Amino acid sequence: MKIAIVGSGYVGLVTGTCFSEVGIDVVCVDIDKKKIENLKNGIIPIFEPGLEEMLTRNAKKGRLSFTTDIAEALVDCEVLFIAVGTPPDEDGSADLKYVLAVASECGKNINDYLLIVTKSTVPVGTATRVKAAVQEELEKRGVSVEFDVASNPEFLKEGAAIDDFLKPDRIVIGLESPKAEDLMRSLYKPFTLNGHPIIFMDITSAEMTKYAANSMLATKISFMNDIANLCEIVGADINMVRKGIGSDSRIGNKFIYPGIGYGGSCFPKDVQALIRTAGSFKYELRVLKAVEAVNKDQKMVLYNKIMNYFNGDIKGKSIAVWGLSFKPQTDDMREAPALVIIKKLLEAGAKVKVYDPVAMKEAKHHFGDTITYVEDQYEALIDADCLALVTEWPEFRFPNFKIMKKLLNNAVIVDGRNIYDRVEMNKYGFDYFCIGIDTKK
Repeated sequence: MKIAIVGSGYVGLVTGTCFSEVGIDVVCVDIDKKKIENLKNGIIPIFEPGLEEMLTRNAKKGRLSFTTDIAEALVDCEVLFIAVGTPPDEDGSADLKYVLAVASECGKNINDYLLIVTKSTVPVGTATRVKAAVQEELEKRGVSVEFDVASNPEFLKEGAAIDDFLKPDRIVIGLESPKAEDLMRSLYKPFTLNGHPIIFMDITSAEMTKYAANSMLATKISFMNDIANLCEIVGADINMVRKGIGSDSRIGNKFIYPGIGYGGSCFPKDVQALIRTAGSFKYELRVLKAVEAVNKDQKMVLYNKIMNYFNGDIKGKSIAVWGLSFKPQTDDMREAPALVIIKKLLEAGAKVKVYDPVAMKEAKHHFGDTITYVEDQYEALIDADCLALVTEWPEFRFPNFKIMKKLLNNAVIVDGRNIYDRVEMNKYGFDYFCIGIDTKK
């Protein structure tokens, strides 16, 4: 079977590479000529553990190729996945211009049956618009070619995307014809042999499932952050509360860790898009509006703790920042809390030194030479007045606290991910602040 993946970003590359890994012939398409040339040379535009090696291996074996020509990719192609970006529009709704542009290209070029699958995160009703765009181009050509449209939302976690694709929790597919179901069942058979479920449903429900899933996870995060803030006020320990509620099987222990807000390319965009979708149908998603508001405020918590410690004046202070990406195992800084925190620190007159294992290059696109980039986590601490831990990379979990105390001007740690123990930090002589615990007790 030959398939095409249009869009060679995060979702497209992971999807195409993983399909090629099980022996399927895959052509990845992108309009960015430089990106395609780089991919042909094994240079990938994103950081994702294991992806580069798998991509290179399958490209060498001829199962994975790259092109800018969608017409070329459609030759003998049975299934085409649309995996282009759907950036938020000015009002927060998903911008579908790239998705519909691919649909139009399909209509201009197909001559045999094709199953067109939206892999991009798209709002309810997108499949209908894709079908109309394809049909419009076929009518312009004066031809009748059979095609189907389906929805196959992705549920990949950045930093663990390869494993998520090869061993999925579930595969959700929305479609409307037996022929499309047979094709998708055959395509995903290698991934369901070990019992991973494939769930077929109508297209509208599949489109909604993606947004509902991410919005539920975002809701859990904002709820715990709200409770954490209250814990600090009343004197409770959020870590104890988390253990207490996480042992309830109805709640579970995932996504209930307090922190400094969610970021990335999915949760912020998808929550906004679902709110706007509801609004277009004259319905208000009140819970999600609160989720969004709590998350916006939570990104300020670390900055506020630093300001409180220095009595509202950090002008001229040197602040070390550990972690820039929105989560570990990725260089993605889209909507990352670090963006908000560093911006506020600079506005308040502080000098900022940063270290991240993989996101330094990305940070330079955002901050240029307004901050100092260092090559080692300890180098960031030299003569710093405070350490702000923003992203919980594994290498930050067990640092040498004795060395840290010697390097810092002030032995102050503001921990946005609660990875250190308050009692231990006090024994080392640090002033330690985290999320959801009254550290003055």
